[in-house]
Amino acid sequence: MSEHDERRDTVDQIDLDQWVKVWEERRTFEAKGLTAPEPGLDETGQKRSYIVSMYPYPSGDLHMGHAEVYSISDVIARFDRLRGYNTLNPIGWDSFGLPAENAAIKRDLHPRTWTYDNIAVQAASFKRLGVSFDWRTRLHTSDPEYYRWNQWIFLKLFDQGLAYRKASPVNWCPKDHTVLANEQVVQGHCERCGTAVERRNLTQWFFRITDYAQRLLDDMDQLQGEWPEDILAMQRNWIGRSSGAHVDFRIVGREEPVRVFTTRPDTLYGATFFVVAADAPLARELVTDEHKEALEAYIAQLGGTSEVERLASDRAKTGVFLGTYAINPVNGEQIPVYASDYVLADYGTGALMAVPAHDQRDLDFAKAMGLPVRKVVETGEDDPAETWVATAARGTMVASGEFDGLNSGDALPAIIAHLEKQGVGEGAITYRLRDWLLSRQRFWGTPIPIIHCEDCGEVGVPVEQLPVKLPESGFSLKPDDNQSPLGTATEWLKVECPKCGKPARRDTDTMDTFVDSSWYYLRFPNPDYDQGPFDPEGVKRWLPVDHYIGGKEHANLHLLYARFMTKALHDAGLLHFVEPFKRLTNQGQVIMEGKAMSKSLGNIVNLQEQIAQYGPDAVRVTMIFAGPPEDDIDWAAVSPAGSVKWLNRVRRLASLVPESSLGADLASGDQKLRRGVHVLLDEITQKMEGGRQNVVIARLMELTTLLQQAVDSGAGAADPAVREGVEGLVIALSCFAPFTADDAWVKLGHEPSVATTSWPQVDKSLTVADEVTCIVQVNGKVRDRLQVPAGITEDDLRALSLESDAVKKAVGEATIAKVVVRAPKLVNIALAR
Repeated sequence: MSEHDERRDTVDQIDLDQWVKVWEERRTFEAKGLTAPEPGLDETGQKRSYIVSMYPYPSGDLHMGHAEVYSISDVIARFDRLRGYNTLNPIGWDSFGLPAENAAIKRDLHPRTWTYDNIAVQAASFKRLGVSFDWRTRLHTSDPEYYRWNQWIFLKLFDQGLAYRKASPVNWCPKDHTVLANEQVVQGHCERCGTAVERRNLTQWFFRITDYAQRLLDDMDQLQGEWPEDILAMQRNWIGRSSGAHVDFRIVGREEPVRVFTTRPDTLYGATFFVVAADAPLARELVTDEHKEALEAYIAQLGGTSEVERLASDRAKTGVFLGTYAINPVNGEQIPVYASDYVLADYGTGALMAVPAHDQRDLDFAKAMGLPVRKVVETGEDDPAETWVATAARGTMVASGEFDGLNSGDALPAIIAHLEKQGVGEGAITYRLRDWLLSRQRFWGTPIPIIHCEDCGEVGVPVEQLPVKLPESGFSLKPDDNQSPLGTATEWLKVECPKCGKPARRDTDTMDTFVDSSWYYLRFPNPDYDQGPFDPEGVKRWLPVDHYIGGKEHANLHLLYARFMTKALHDAGLLHFVEPFKRLTNQGQVIMEGKAMSKSLGNIVNLQEQIAQYGPDAVRVTMIFAGPPEDDIDWAAVSPAGSVKWLNRVRRLASLVPESSLGADLASGDQKLRRGVHVLLDEITQKMEGGRQNVVIARLMELTTLLQQAVDSGAGAADPAVREGVEGLVIALSCFAPFTADDAWVKLGHEPSVATTSWPQVDKSLTVADEVTCIVQVNGKVRDRLQVPAGITEDDLRALSLESDAVKKAVGEATIAKVVVRAPKLVNIALAR
């Protein structure tokens, strides 16, 4: 057996705990000047880098999805440190929420016990995974020290008129006893427990996010090119800006008109019926006595149908006549009023004018109910009354009174002016976005800091009395269907009104956990700060976030709420910026055999088992090598074992480089090898900067092979070029496989940790090729490939190409019409016809 083979077989296993201890003792990943200015630090001009991953929910131990997102963010943080940035990579837990409460009920525990036990498990797993967090930033949103400031922010928005309470139709899960967001209702059932969802009218707390709709749209200009285009498109669609008109329809027998919004006032003459959301209060106001029973039966029939299902284009249209008529303001025609589920109660007034000829959903309803269809815009398409296909395009106005003959685009301002002149409407802009419903009827969340007094109404809890803590006892986690857990805490509920001193009651709702996550990134720079929700100096030093990483499932609500909260706090004079996240990366899912992992499918991959079998570095490398961050990873199609083999090759290379070459003159090394090393390091650097981490690993594998070949072919491990290459390899590898890299760094004769060194410097003079391959084409077909000097002139390249035997054969007796030279890589010869 050769010495090389013997050393390969005797490489020791890496002691993971040892390296975790080294990093902790040496405070390797702590940002400088975190909680207070460090003398002289700001004067150095060192760039700062603030990298935040969407913080985890402690539902159990870390899973494969956690490994992916935190591996990606850790690569970014480690790369920035190596480039000389003062980097903050924080960690916290989104520790309130319904799953913890349900788990606690199932296990007969307090939610706090289940939550904090899981946090401890996840914290240990993060360290085992080698993620370079600054653990001083650690926060838990279920700590009173955190949710105190949730309440403070709520009161700030309440004072500004941005927090308010109103009755609203909501999705209600009778098993979980709480309101559900629309996204939590799947085919009429609760996403978590599968129970059929009901629609209820409840008095709820809201944040007035609609006041910021236009700013949320306008400020996306700051994010262009830094956020994924599909995420920006999803945000724009969720906000849903529409231009059109408000139109007032009088109702027969009712003094107050009903106002509707339409994007197509040019189609007003085509309105042949009027539709009200069945579950809107307006439906019950408009229905006549003889039709009340039918309306109530229809509302009961709708059950917990979600908004997504109600708006689906392929859903059969249903409804009931309310027995009354609306009067079209442009022609005085009386049109029947219906209640249906394809109109939403909390969108506008919950009513719309129906123009079946020019709107497909209205047309489907007209067909189902036998209602008239009147075309008022001629588009050249077939009559919708015959084809049952609506024509939505612009065209020429017909059957529209004084507006006949106008192009519908030109008619829009004319009709709006007419409505305004008659006092029955006005031009308007509306948004699909609705106010943020934040009330939850559960225990494990931030208590809403409002006191209800019979005399004074809704009164904010005085700031000096915050936090309003969750009760320790005297409550039930399983109340009856008409009461929340906090509503059972009899003693906790009793309080004096801060204004009049009379007996009053606390609010019994808790906040949606989206409130917790809408501002947590502001607190990381100083999570122990007790004079406000965040340290103004810390925010000034670190914010806004330079790079935010997380799943696409949070593309709408979480990101919109965080953007809204940032703007609201800016308007309150608390922040100096209006967008929280400069750059956004959304990672894909980890799937198994083409399907999302689930217990029911039996295809769950256990992260800890994978780490035990392959090691954390191999799991991280496999995750990232599988594809670009945004792509899904099918664990069945990747090879952690292959990653193990490569990482062992890197360690063996490091062990072969003698300490005697440490400090050697690198320029004295083999120049051909140095050129190969620097070409690869140059591309690695570019791909890292561009976020193509999977390509970086491919190039690191190439570099490993190049260096191994150099050692095996006679250059020798003692050649300074080998040391230069291996050190560059190990430094870059440390972003992906920190345990392997630190182990290899010590084998190379260095003090730990490699994380405290610098990113490899590329000698650009070595990346310029001495020779390049020139493609020679004749009439567009490749006829030869020439190795030519990189600096060859056009004249010399033309002459050399024409002397090629392959080119001469291709030209033959033909006449050359033109020779196009793009030195040094292309020559194209065109022959005369």
